[in-house]
Amino acid sequence: MIDQRITVLTLAADDLPRMRNFYEGALGWKPVAANDDIAFYQMNGFLLSITGRKFIAELIGISPEGSGFRGTTISYNVATEQQVRDIYDDLKSKGVKILTAPTAPPFGGLYFYFQDVESNVLEVACNDFIPMDADGNALGHKPIDQL
Repeated sequence: MIDQRITVLTLAADDLPRMRNFYEGALGWKPVAANDDIAFYQMNGFLLSITGRKFIAELIGISPEGSGFRGTTISYNVATEQQVRDIYDDLKSKGVKILTAPTAPPFGGLYFYFQDVESNVLEVACNDFIPMDADGNALGHKPIDQL
């Protein structure tokens, strides 16, 4: 049996230096370890790694081909709707490709989506259904049966 947790989430990049520049420059993230092939960013309870698409494909033994929406999003939740708006304004001022303006869904909260330089989709959200601790760690999810 495998424990229900994630240790490392990896994004495969076509242009690793450009991706690192986005995450470190536009988002302000700092790697905890990096070399010419891969960079690791400490998240809350797991690591995000960014590595070259060809590099990781060769390690796995698969083709590096692929494009378009990858069917995955990375979500960054915050405590308030104002924080969502502030992050939106900051990213927009940096020329980040914004996919949606801040939107209030019928069940409450606020969110928007943006893309990194290789079209990976990221979300910033304030969602009352996801309780978080003081460090921003997700503590679970409230029931959504009534939605």
